[in-house]
Amino acid sequence: MKKAIAECLGTFILVFFGTATAVLGNGMDGIGTTGIALAFGLTIIAAAYSIGTVSGAHLNPAVSLGMWVNKRISAMELVYYIVGQIVGALIASFTLLSILNAAGYETTNLSQNGFGDLSAVGALTVEIILTFIFVLVIMTVTSAKKGNAKLAGLVIGLTLTMIHLVGIPLTGTSVNPARSLAPAIFVGGDALSQLWVFIVAPLIGGVLAALVSKYLLDTEA
Repeated sequence: MKKAIAECLGTFILVFFGTATAVLGNGMDGIGTTGIALAFGLTIIAAAYSIGTVSGAHLNPAVSLGMWVNKRISAMELVYYIVGQIVGALIASFTLLSILNAAGYETTNLSQNGFGDLSAVGALTVEIILTFIFVLVIMTVTSAKKGNAKLAGLVIGLTLTMIHLVGIPLTGTSVNPARSLAPAIFVGGDALSQLWVFIVAPLIGGVLAALVSKYLLDTEA
């Protein structure tokens, strides 16, 4: 249960500070792609060196699925992790919505993901590639056989920053079903109808990364 609570708290940190930075910073026209990318990356670093001591700071169902595929967590732990992550993300988006309402700001933008100028296939492809790279780095740097636990949080945070630099102009960057689910539920409309891509693509990317790390990079003991 401690791990589920830790994942809930960590995912709240990720989703709230990442999306709030984008929304309150006026997005790409304000704080810009680099600012948003850094916000998401820094949240991972903050979570990794705090709640990561309890749960490993997955903060992402795609990461947890990859960990399960490579037998680093049990099926029951997978369920606990994902429930904690979804609850944390929902609380984060609700908190941001409440703040916007209290300040009298527009509430149609909660930094939800979308296809942008891409087709569904294009968005699916982008998210699979980005998630694959992200989870591959995580599986490698956290490997008991080949990883580096002391640097893991920093490496993962910087990798997420790098991925956002590419993904923000395309899809807003999901690579995380929980991060996409929460804003979409509160915003509705296109965000909700396009949500399936941002659930399916990261999960595919996570599984592929787990398999490549195991059979090509030999990360598993």
